[in-house]
This record gives sequence, structure tokens and C-alpha cells, in this order.
Amino acid sequence: MAVKQFKAESKRLLDLMIHSIYTHREIFLRELISNASDAIDKLYYQSLGEGNTGLNRDDFRIDIKLDKEARVLTLSDNGCGMSREDLEKDLGTIAKSGSLAFKKENEPKEEIDIIGQFGVGFYSAFMVSELVTVRSRVFGADEAWEWKSKGAEGYTIEPCEKETNGTDIILKIKENTDEDNYDEFLEPYRIQELVQRYSDYIRYPIKMDMERSRLIEKPEEETKKEDYKPEYETYVENVTLNSMVPIWKKNKNELKKEDYNSFYKDKFHDYEDPARVIHSSTEGSATYNALLFIPSRAPYNYYSRDYEKGLQLYASGVLIMDKCADLLPDCFSFVRGLVDSQDLSLNISREMLQHDRQLKIIASRLEKKIKSELLSMLQNEREEYEKFWKNFGLQIKYGVYGDYGAHKELLQDLLMFYSSAEGKLSTIPEYIGRMKEEQKYIYYACGETVERIAALPQIELLKEKGYEILYLTDDVDEFALTMLHEYDGKEFKSASSGDLDLQSEEEKEQAKEQSEENKDLLTAVKEALGGKVSEVRLSSRLKTHPVCLSSEGMLSLEMEKVLSSMPGGGEGMKAQRVLELNPSHPVFAALKELYAADREKLGSYARLLYGQALLIEGLSLEDPVAFSNEICKLMEK
Repeated sequence: MAVKQFKAESKRLLDLMIHSIYTHREIFLRELISNASDAIDKLYYQSLGEGNTGLNRDDFRIDIKLDKEARVLTLSDNGCGMSREDLEKDLGTIAKSGSLAFKKENEPKEEIDIIGQFGVGFYSAFMVSELVTVRSRVFGADEAWEWKSKGAEGYTIEPCEKETNGTDIILKIKENTDEDNYDEFLEPYRIQELVQRYSDYIRYPIKMDMERSRLIEKPEEETKKEDYKPEYETYVENVTLNSMVPIWKKNKNELKKEDYNSFYKDKFHDYEDPARVIHSSTEGSATYNALLFIPSRAPYNYYSRDYEKGLQLYASGVLIMDKCADLLPDCFSFVRGLVDSQDLSLNISREMLQHDRQLKIIASRLEKKIKSELLSMLQNEREEYEKFWKNFGLQIKYGVYGDYGAHKELLQDLLMFYSSAEGKLSTIPEYIGRMKEEQKYIYYACGETVERIAALPQIELLKEKGYEILYLTDDVDEFALTMLHEYDGKEFKSASSGDLDLQSEEEKEQAKEQSEENKDLLTAVKEALGGKVSEVRLSSRLKTHPVCLSSEGMLSLEMEKVLSSMPGGGEGMKAQRVLELNPSHPVFAALKELYAADREKLGSYARLLYGQALLIEGLSLEDPVAFSNEICKLMEK
């Protein structure tokens, strides 16, 4: 029999297929099983259309046989089968629908569903096989044909004997090399693992002989003897490897909470039940089933670079990607689960998903669905939501700030911060609901802990007026609120910002006169600090403390701290610092006396007050030794 040659382009594609397209050679089994499933589908639907009621879905199956000694893996189906013309057309030209995708750099001009076609996927068999034989007989035909190939050099087609309709794919598995172990594809338990991983939800039974062990039954009187030892025998059982019915395709009314919990823990290797289950089915512009889970706690590596986000992606029950990151925004990266769709465009293989309109529609709908479920939890299960917030609130806040605020409107209603008025976590809408009638802003203050923030001098006036303050303790908090800018028409304002705008017109006029009266003193203090601050002013926010720092401009003191703590990220990033002095404090009276009597000592006081303000704010002293020396110098005098 003469060997027919693949087209020149096909040879290059086959070489690329074997060495480049698939990242894991184990997926060859997934590809072949999917093709077999679709061949059965085709026969079944043809029979329905022709009114042939002699075929029943329960009669169909896919069989896998292993012959370790001969190094042969055989996969058989009883589907529609292929004629000589089909073998020539579909297997003689590699990926006729996929070659265009290669030439156009994986950007096909039309949507192509590779699943169920003997296209590129079939040729993944050559990654593990030195010889591929296909024997096939069309349903209702009297003859069968054999296609055989060792790879790029070509193929043969000749008549063969096959008693039943369908297709047998016979793989002569490669010998092991120093780098690659091909023996694994002749091990029953490895094949079982691969079927359950990639093809567990194929709708037809995938069967294979498995060796089992059982106790040999002995007469009762023999088992009671002191020297009795149980004996076992091995036997072969034809086992169905796949479960066939995906839980996500079942009606919600059929499922209990325990069913979801068990599936989640088994599928995603968690020992705790999920905090929330989202089971949705959608039809229309994008048809898909989704089963999502919000974990009860963050994985140990969640906030590390090792964590990989993404949902499992299935196409008609076949696993395409284990981690499809494009289905989840970063703000919801904690969500686990899967999506199964028949509408996704694929190019080349099931591993290389084209980022098309369908995927974007699904991702957008999932995003809204997750937000809706979290909002429902917040409103109806507050305690559970606060547990969720403890685990994943930081990610939500990063989501507000990240991507230039692209998700801020999606996430703003989910935010929570500690409230000075409530003494517990509060949402922004709840804060606004408690605002005083005359209150213009949503006030917040930053610090390492709630206790340290509560002791800040900057919030004294806000407390005196009875205004609620949000306490921000995470590095990202102020960046997130700055990105939001406002909520429901109310702007956010830091307690350390330059002007809190809390004075009446009369108070403003008095403060102006007082500042003018002490103008020279304030200038002298600023000069003594040698450019460390942009301004020294009299404070309207201080009540019992002598001094504090505030800032002007976009960069706050807290932002400066965060940026300076980042490796290489904060060089030159300095807030525009303002030193505020309390004109009602005895220390200010002492400064006035020193300005008139001892300018050198005034300078020492100024530097000490500045250092004190730095420490209160949680900033490092620029020169601790100089600060200590200033204290000693004053004590000596």
C-alpha cells in the first residue's frame, strides 16, 4: 500500500502540533474522548431526524483498553463512524479549519468549534504515539477502513475488518526516554485519573477494565482458627470511569446544601464548607452554566505571588482550562468554581481560548452576579459578610484602587471601615445615613491601629463636633477612597488634610487676625526647621495637643508612609507637610516668649515640636541622635 503524503503545510503543522501547541501531552486522551463523544452524538441525532427509534442513548459507550506488553492503548466508540472519504478528508489534511488560524496568528476570521472534529485535536495523539491506527465503519455500511500513520511522513488507507459501527483509535505508545515517561499512559489508574480530570462529564459512559482485589470467602469454622490469615484474590472488573452528569447542569431543586459542599471540598481540595454558593444558568447572547464558590477563609498563599486566580472552563462538559483568569476580575480573584458553555470560540485546541465577545459577556455577567450575591450577604447575613470581609476585604479595597478605578462603582457598596461612632465595621451608605444635617464631608483618619487613630490630635475638633470618622488601618485604604473621591455626592476628607472647613465666618476672621498677629513667630519657626515643612500655621483642629502635622496637595502623609515602605517605590515621594501649632496651648505661649528673648532656644523648641509631630503621625525621625541632643541641650539649660 502506497504511503500518501500530507500536504507540505500539514507537515509543518503536525510538527508544531507535537512539539509546541499543547503544554501537557496528557490531554491527548481528552481530545480523543471528546471526538468519540461527538461521533456518538452525531449518530444519535441523525437517528432521531430519520425516525430510527432502534437506537437508544443508553446503548452508546466509549471503551478504553490497555495492553502493557504490546504498549498499545485503544479507544473505541460505537458512534457514526467514518468512510474512506471521511478518513481522507478529515485525517489526510491536518486541521483544515485550524490551518487558517495558524497562518493568521491565531486570529480566525470565523468562529470554529474544534471540539468534536477530527482536526488539530486528533493529532495530539502523536505526542505519545509512534504509530496511530484508526479503524472505522460507518453506521449501516458493509465495509470498514483503516487509516494508519507514523507522523509527518504520511499515511495509508486500506480496507479492514470491523464487525460493528464506530471508530477504534489504536495508539502504539512511545518508548520511555531519559526526559519523558510514556509508561504512565499504559497504567489503568493514571488513565482513570485523566478521564476524571478532563472528561468526567462526558454524557456517555467511558469504560475500562480495572484490576480489583477481594477477600476470599472461607468456611466459618476455618476463619475462627487461631492461625487463620485472610487471603485475597485479584479480579478484573469493567468500570465506568466518568460520572457523566455534571452537578452544575442539575436543577437547583434537586440539590441540597450538602451536595454543593461535598462537591466543593472534593473538587477544590478545601476542608471547610464554602461561605457562599452561586449556581446560575443563563441563556441568550451567551449560554452557560456557572457554579461558583466563595471560600470560608483565604488560602494560605492568597496574598502572595504564588496564588493563581481563575475558574475552570468547560465546553460541553469537557475541561478546557483549569484556570481561566479572564473570567474573573482581580477584585474577585478569591472566587473558585467553573463555567460550562457551548458558545465559546476556540482556536487550534481546547487549551488556546480565543478572547472573544462570548467570553467577555460571560465574564461581565459573572462579575455582576458575584457582586449581587455579596451585597445580598451584606444586607441579609451581616455576621457572615463580616467574616468574609475579614478574609477578603483587602482584595475588594485593592480592586477599588486598581486598574485606575475601573471597578470602583462595582465595589463601593461592598466596602467596610471601622466607625468611630458605631465602634464596629460600617459601610459607606450606613455612614451617610448617620451624617449630621450640616456635615459636608465623609471624614476619615489613617493609622496602624484603631487605638492609635483614636488618639490622633488631628481628630480632636471632629470629635468635639460629634462627627463620625472612618478609621483606615490598611495601607491601601486611603488610596481606595482617593480613587472613589466621593459617594452619593459626599466627598471624602482626611482629618489630616490642610483645611477641614469647620469654622464659622466669625471664627475664620478671628483666626486670620491671630495668624497675622503671630506672622513673624510662625516665619521664625519655619526657618528654624530648614525647609522641612512648606508652612507653619495656627491650628483650628487642635484642642488639647500642642502640635500636629497636616498636608496639602494630592499626596497625604499616610500615602507618603506607604510609598516609602515599598522597595524602590517611594524615593522622592514626599507629602507637602504643614506644621500646625495650637494657639491656646501653654507651649505656644512659651514660643512667643522665646521669640522675644532667645531665638536659639526657639529653634530647639521648633525642632523638638516637629519631631514630636512626626512621631505622633507614625513617621520616622529624620535624625534621632539630633532629636535626642536637642532634648539634652534644653535640660542642661
